[in-house]
Amino acid sequence: MSSTAPSGPALPQSPAGDGPVPVPARPPGRGGGRGAQSDGARARQRRENLVAAGFIAPSLLGFGVFYFWPTLRGLYFSLTDFDFFSAPAFVGLANYQRLLEDPTFWNAMRVTLLYVAINIGVQTVLALAIAVLMHRLTQSTFVRSVVVMPYLVANVVVALVFFWMLDAQIGIVNQALAGVGLDPVAFFGDEAWVIPTIALVNVWRHMGYTALLLFAGLQMIPGHLYEAARTDGASEWRMFWSITLPLLRPVLAVVLVITMIGSFQVFDTVAVTAAGGPADASRVLQYYIFDLAFQRLDYGYASAVSVVLLLILMAVAVVQLRLTRANESDLG
Repeated sequence: MSSTAPSGPALPQSPAGDGPVPVPARPPGRGGGRGAQSDGARARQRRENLVAAGFIAPSLLGFGVFYFWPTLRGLYFSLTDFDFFSAPAFVGLANYQRLLEDPTFWNAMRVTLLYVAINIGVQTVLALAIAVLMHRLTQSTFVRSVVVMPYLVANVVVALVFFWMLDAQIGIVNQALAGVGLDPVAFFGDEAWVIPTIALVNVWRHMGYTALLLFAGLQMIPGHLYEAARTDGASEWRMFWSITLPLLRPVLAVVLVITMIGSFQVFDTVAVTAAGGPADASRVLQYYIFDLAFQRLDYGYASAVSVVLLLILMAVAVVQLRLTRANESDLG
């Protein structure tokens, strides 16, 4: 009885019947199909990273040259006595000690906080009202264009126009007041009126842009929530407090941070209309920094005030974002 050897996998035979066809060996260094795909994916990823770096590089260069490097220079100058005509002399924390004892700085801080409170309060309420009205009544592109139009006008132009309109002698507003038997008001020349007037001028210019940002946030709220609430008999006022405001909170938080930072940096309207007066009643922090650096040439102390303002803005932004839970949404 003959035994049969175990058979392995059959080799392909030549059509002529003269034996098996040799199988070509796999090229060395290849991992097969998956390895080739992996190599191709890595190469594609590298190309995409290079393209992304090419797009980001100009912005990073501009940020480094115009923001990061000046910030470092400002930190250095804040520790020196520097008047532009002589080399900086290191004085340590003397400028910050002087700042704590400077009554003009604290007056500028008080004036700035008053301006921020009026500007943020009025602007946020009006912008939110405009955004809700546009969202609930009309979403016309023409209406949105009209609303944002004041923001497209330069701050200096707006300040000049309102300066002439509110002039105590020839301003059209005081002419109207005289026409109804009221005394003229020195809007930019009275200590009690100057900051509220400057704040309202900037509210007029910026509230359209703020309303447009809030309007964009309102469009992300699902419409079926309003339909369900309306079916249950909810009024527009009830839907605003129960649907609109809670779901708009993340966008509103970011908008508040942006407007808060912009309000602390007010300068051009003050410089054009009141120049810090009367009697320092409109001397905000930014104008005080300008006065120290470019009129008194006290660059070291001006840099110290700038650093303090930077720290204030950072703290305000962090506190606002945490209190408003900007990174959370009520949309489930």
